[in-house]
Amino acid sequence: MTQRGRAGSRPGHRRPGGGRDRDAAPDRPAAPRIDLAAAKARVLAVIEPVVTAAGYDLEDIGLSRAGRRHVLRVLVDADGGISLDDVALVSRAISTALDAAEESGDEVIAGEYQLEVGSPGVDRPLTLPRHWRRNVGRLVTVNGQTGRVTAADETGITLDSVVVAYADLGPGRVQIEFKRMEEAEFEDEDEEGEE
Repeated sequence: MTQRGRAGSRPGHRRPGGGRDRDAAPDRPAAPRIDLAAAKARVLAVIEPVVTAAGYDLEDIGLSRAGRRHVLRVLVDADGGISLDDVALVSRAISTALDAAEESGDEVIAGEYQLEVGSPGVDRPLTLPRHWRRNVGRLVTVNGQTGRVTAADETGITLDSVVVAYADLGPGRVQIEFKRMEEAEFEDEDEEGEE
C-alpha cells in the first residue's frame, strides 16, 4: 500500500535557488473549494423541514472549511430547552436527510464534511420573539439597560415593569446568574425544618 503525503514520497518541483515551486502538486488533497453561501443554502433547504418536523427550531447553520474537510454546525432549540437525547435524535435525522439528498444525486456539500449539532449557548443574542419568550425570568441586558424579563408576548416584552415593543429592542444578552437569593436553599434552614 502506498502512503501519500510522506516526506520524500513525491519529489515535487524545485525552483532555481532551492525553494519549492508553489505550483507543484500538494502531497495531500485539500477540501474542494466550494461557494460556502450556496452550499449553506442547499443545506438549509434539506435540513430545515427535518428539524421543523421533529418539533424544533433551526436557530443557525454554519459551514466552514477545516483542513481537508468542511464542518457543518447546526444549532437547534425548542421551548423548554433541548436535551442531549434531543440533540442526538435531531443529529441522526439531519444526517439521514443529507445522505438521502446525496444519494438522489443532489450534491449538498462537495467532499467530506463533519456534522456537529448542538443548542445555542447563553451568549446567543436574543433577537426573535421566541428567544425572549424562552428567557422569561432571566436577567438580560438590552439597549444599554439591565433588567429581568418578566413577560413576553407576540408584541414585546416586559423588562422589570417597563413594556418594550420588539421593534424598539436591540439584540439582548442573557446575564449569567449563579443563583438568585430567593431560590437559594440554606442547610441551616433545612435542618431547622426537619426537627
